[in-house]
Amino acid sequence: MNIATQAAQIGLEWDTRTGAVTVPIYQTATFRHPGLGQSTGYDYSRSGNPTRQALEEGIARLEGGGRGFAYSSGMAAIANLLLLFKRGDHLIVTEDLYGGTYRLFEKVFGQYDLSFTYVDTSDTAAVAAAIRPETKALFVESLTNPLLKIADIAALSALCRQHGLLHIVDNTFLTPYLLRPFELGADITVYSATKYLAGHNDTVSGLVVVQDPALAERVYFHQNSVGAVLGPQDSWLTIRGMKTLSVRLDRQQENAGRIARWLAAHPLVRKVHYPGLESHPGHAILKRQARGFGAMIAFEVTEPALVEQLLLKTRLISFAESLGGVETLITFPEVQTHADIEPAIRARLGINNVLLRLSVGIEDADDLIADLAQAFEG
Repeated sequence: MNIATQAAQIGLEWDTRTGAVTVPIYQTATFRHPGLGQSTGYDYSRSGNPTRQALEEGIARLEGGGRGFAYSSGMAAIANLLLLFKRGDHLIVTEDLYGGTYRLFEKVFGQYDLSFTYVDTSDTAAVAAAIRPETKALFVESLTNPLLKIADIAALSALCRQHGLLHIVDNTFLTPYLLRPFELGADITVYSATKYLAGHNDTVSGLVVVQDPALAERVYFHQNSVGAVLGPQDSWLTIRGMKTLSVRLDRQQENAGRIARWLAAHPLVRKVHYPGLESHPGHAILKRQARGFGAMIAFEVTEPALVEQLLLKTRLISFAESLGGVETLITFPEVQTHADIEPAIRARLGINNVLLRLSVGIEDADDLIADLAQAFEG
């Protein structure tokens, strides 16, 4: 069954008693037992809630994975995955990743003696060179934030199998609609479902899918023990958003391609990072492994003064830090999403004072281009 159909059908079968087309919001903390030593399968909503379960089963089906887990945010999802590791373990991580993930790794879990090496995961040889005896996992963003570098998920999965490493893929920017990491050999996928999956900038949520049943049990143990679970209202909102994932992303990608080509020809733009452009170094890999290029664009303007001009003079495009929603957003990674990364590292990676990140929405592409054009004119 096509993934667009699967997404639209999430939760449809849930309420067989009434035939409700959308899954009900089970706004309850606790559940009554039918008898001594008996359970309906639900006892306390931290351990399991029907609305959350509909979401968790839905994302597992979309991903083609074994078991799904829903968390109160994308960062909570990643934090729970790090509980799989113990003191002294080492992870290899995408170097130009989301600044909040870097902060979580270095400033929270680093104090518990987990160590991290940051490499260019678009370079499989560089990943291989970073493996140590104590290395336990590779954490990679399938499309990096904000520079949109592309990892060869299949090659990295093969490398992880060779060395007995867990391969964790943050697939937030592409979603299972565009890229299915399990089909390429990954072990775990993780999402800030706040972004494209929920898609409307109205809820915060995180999702994890695990392929191996034994590993999934370990992940569930931590989810239940720590309790950073997604509530039923936000689970319902995320399901609602996922039902339109395919139509939103189709429109967003179409818009992004047009805008990227327009930016590439603009005299005040010196560089455009968008994998849909044939000039992008990872274009061929993503074309082979995915069904699309996503709707994120990063671009460098010719001088720093243009940054504030564009941020403040766009009218349709909002100056805001998130991404993946139906509204187009623009942000300045150096001082916003990636401020927690040391300045020297940002400079080396290319997260500089002329780089802007654009999350393209579903508005009319001509209107978005006209908005950018008038902002460039000042």
